[in-house]
Amino acid sequence: MPLPKPVIVVPGITATYLRDEYALPPEIVWSVLTKDYVRSTLHPDDLRFELREPARVKPDQIFEVAYKELVQELRDILASDEDEPVPVYPFGYDWRQNMVVTEAQLHAFIEEVIERTKLLRHYRDPDDDYAENATVNLVGHSMGGLVIAGYLEKFGNYRLVNMVATLATPFRGSLEAPLKITTGMADMGTGSASARERHSARLTPALYQLLPNFAGAIDPVDGAPDNLFKIEAWQPSITDTLTKFIEKNGLDPSGPREQALNLFTRLLGEAENH
Repeated sequence: MPLPKPVIVVPGITATYLRDEYALPPEIVWSVLTKDYVRSTLHPDDLRFELREPARVKPDQIFEVAYKELVQELRDILASDEDEPVPVYPFGYDWRQNMVVTEAQLHAFIEEVIERTKLLRHYRDPDDDYAENATVNLVGHSMGGLVIAGYLEKFGNYRLVNMVATLATPFRGSLEAPLKITTGMADMGTGSASARERHSARLTPALYQLLPNFAGAIDPVDGAPDNLFKIEAWQPSITDTLTKFIEKNGLDPSGPREQALNLFTRLLGEAENH
């Protein structure tokens, strides 16, 4: 009888620890209990890196509070014998980045999991054809399900994926995303809004990719925009605060208003394309 496929658990946004590897020893800047918004904020001139340099913030483990029981339960129920474990891997990723980046990393991780599984003796049993038909099962929670969907669409590697399960994935977007961007307050963070959270949220590409699109779904009042991927749908205060933020933290202090408009437009455009 064929053995169960290895499983990869892809967590939701904010649910992976972030550590700054520039410090010795490395310092956790984002965890279940630690939320250092300043050190987690991306740089307006290059969203691949952090606002406060020098730094090197990288993903660490996924949140054990939310996912440890899920991973342990999957490992237990899938294995028919303790001597023949079914690999269940947590996939930690930098949830701040554009999901396109994460999807490419998931692709590499899937290939690694497959190669590791081939090294397990019971997966090389003559009665099992895993070596010749190696695939994985993917479990995505919340934004993790969108990462999986984007990966399948971008890479088209259905040959590597046997089955997908998603839990509470906002395929039509999440209302928490615009709330977080506008006020800094939503269930994805602490209960109270703060300027630090707003600045961090407005420079987080993945958060924009969670925006819902109301186009065609509602009747706008008095010509109000129904597409949150267009800059005119947002309150002017967002570009105002982005302008001040860029003026204070950007490399080029000239023309911060134009830079803010370009950055905001770019983030919305990338999110809509995704």
